[in-house]
Amino acid sequence: MRRVLRSSVMVMAAIATVMAAGCGSESSVVDRYATAGWPAMHADARNSDTSEVTGSRDLEFAWSRPLGGPIAAYASVGANGQSFVTARAENGCNLFSFQLDTGRKVWCTRMNDGVAASTPIVDTATNVYVGESGAMASYTRNGQLRWRTLVVGTPLSAQFTGDGNLLFITQLGQINVLNPQTGAKVVSSFNLIPPPTFEQQTNAELIPDNQGLDECFLGTSGCPVANTPAIDLESGTFYFTFYGPNSQAADLVAMKYTGGDNPSITPEWSTDALPGGTASSPDLSKDGKTVYTTDNNGTLWAIDAATGDPVWSYDIGFNSAGSPSTSDDGLIIPAGAADGHLLAVQDKGDHAELVWERKDLLQLGVPAQTAGDTGYTVVREGDNGLSLITFDTRSGETVAQNTLPGAVGFTVGTSVGPNGEVLTPSAIGELFVFK
Repeated sequence: MRRVLRSSVMVMAAIATVMAAGCGSESSVVDRYATAGWPAMHADARNSDTSEVTGSRDLEFAWSRPLGGPIAAYASVGANGQSFVTARAENGCNLFSFQLDTGRKVWCTRMNDGVAASTPIVDTATNVYVGESGAMASYTRNGQLRWRTLVVGTPLSAQFTGDGNLLFITQLGQINVLNPQTGAKVVSSFNLIPPPTFEQQTNAELIPDNQGLDECFLGTSGCPVANTPAIDLESGTFYFTFYGPNSQAADLVAMKYTGGDNPSITPEWSTDALPGGTASSPDLSKDGKTVYTTDNNGTLWAIDAATGDPVWSYDIGFNSAGSPSTSDDGLIIPAGAADGHLLAVQDKGDHAELVWERKDLLQLGVPAQTAGDTGYTVVREGDNGLSLITFDTRSGETVAQNTLPGAVGFTVGTSVGPNGEVLTPSAIGELFVFK
C-alpha cells in the first residue's frame, strides 16, 4: 500500500537553488496566520476546520450578498473582521471583500478565470493571497495589488510555511513557495508531472492554465491536485492528494519543504490506500502524527503521518463532499453529501469510535467546530430550503436552527469570524452571514 514517491517526482527531487532572499529562521515558527479569524480555506495550517473562538449558541441572520455567479470555496476572515470570497462571475468582480459587522463591500476586483477555485488566505496584516489561472497574486486590505507571480496552472488555496513563506500547488501539479512580501520564488518550482522536453514542446499544444478545474470537485484525473495541502509548521512536511498520469485514483502524498539557507522541496511518501481516490483536503492532527481524509467510497481514514501506513478506517456510510472538521482532541465530523447525514467519531488511537449520529438530518454543508463544544453546519430545511444549525459537538444535539433566506442546493464551506460570526456561501452564488 505504501511506496516511496518515484518516477517523475524523484527525477525532480534535486535540491533547488535559492531564487530570492527572505527565508525565515529554521529554529522557530513564523506566525503569519490571522488566528483570530478564519485565515485559510480550512481555518489553519492543518486544515482543521475549527476555531478557537467560543461559538455563539444564539445566532441571528445578519445579511447576505449575491456575488453574480457560483461559489466553489469558503470565505476567509481576517482578524479585523474583514472577509474575502471568490465567485465564478461572468461579468464584473470575482474577488470580493466585505466588512462582517455591517455587510458593507470594502472592495472588489476582477481576476483571471480560475480565481473561484480558491479561498483567499489572509495574513496578520490583512494582506490577502489568491490564485488565478496562470498566476498567484497578493492584495492589501484595501484592494491594492502588491505583486503577481506567474505559475503553471491555477493555484488552489494556499498555506503559510513555518518560516513565513507562501506554499501552494496548482491543479496541474506545480508546487511553489513564494516570499509573501515580494512574490519571488524561494525555491524553483517543483513539477509533480514533468514538463515536455524541448523536442516534445515542438509539436505539443500548450496546456491551458485553467484545464481540468471543473473536475477538481470530484478529484478525477483531469485535475491532478484537487485540494488544499495540510502542513506541519514545525517539520515543513505537507500533505495533499495527487492523481498521477499512470494512477487509477488519487493518492495521498507527503512532501517536505525545508527553509533556511538552502531551501528545498523533497518527497517523503505516497500511498494508494484510499479506494476510489479522494477529492477532499487532508486534515492533520494537532500533534502532527496522523493525517485524516475521506475516500470516494464512503470511508474515513487515519494515516500515519510519518510513514503513510493506514492506522484505521471507518465507514461513514456516504461519500463526503468535503473535508472533515477535526478538533484538537481528535473529534472528527465529516462533511455532508447529497445523501449524507451528520455524525461524529473519536480517534481512539488504533481505531475510530462513533460518538453520535443524526440520521434525521440531511447535511448539505461543511461542519465547523468552535471552542465551547459548539458546531455549525447546513442541513436541508423543508423540501428544498437550507438552514444553518448550531449543535453541541459532544452530543450532536441541535441547539438552534436559522433559515438561509432563499437558499437552495448546498453550501460550500462554513467559516467563523473573530467575534463568533458564522459565514457560509451557497454554491449558486450567495454569501450568508449570521451573528
